[in-house]
Amino acid sequence: MFVFNIKLNLKKFVKILFVIMAIIVSVLFLFSIYKIIRNSFKVKDDMTQNGIIYIEPENYTNMLKAVYENLDSYVGKEVSCSGYVYRCIDFSENQFVIARDMSISSTSNTLIVGFLCESKEIQKYEENSWVEIVGKIEKGNYHGEIPILKIKKIKKIERPKEDLVPPPDNTYIPTSSSIALF
Repeated sequence: MFVFNIKLNLKKFVKILFVIMAIIVSVLFLFSIYKIIRNSFKVKDDMTQNGIIYIEPENYTNMLKAVYENLDSYVGKEVSCSGYVYRCIDFSENQFVIARDMSISSTSNTLIVGFLCESKEIQKYEENSWVEIVGKIEKGNYHGEIPILKIKKIKKIERPKEDLVPPPDNTYIPTSSSIALF
């Protein structure tokens, strides 16, 4: 018969247990930080159906900024959004902006934001009339290289109750930065 006599050094045991617990907590903390950072680099453009990105009022300016800052990654993608018809003097007869008013202060100050669009059908729609469009993003030139939506579908809609869009939020991180980091 074997008898084991084990002498337990309590100080060493506590130190080892502390180190193991510190490692487990550190791994969990780093994993949590990784998940938070990974998710924060995603632009909220994952609302796709049938290959079309649906731009909602809540993410309108985030998507607008993402497309302008990283045009090459969005060329060829189809988007759907709504806004009002806005024209400038130097636009051609088939150009317009699918515009939204972005609130920039609490005192009702707004700024017009939107995508430049091209459509032969736009002549049917009056200035400031609300439309819903589906278009393909292409590179264009208007005082420099910008995205232009080539309209595939356009239809008139009623003005929404909430017609303002918020400025890009604090979670917006340019797509080009996320590509450089990973």
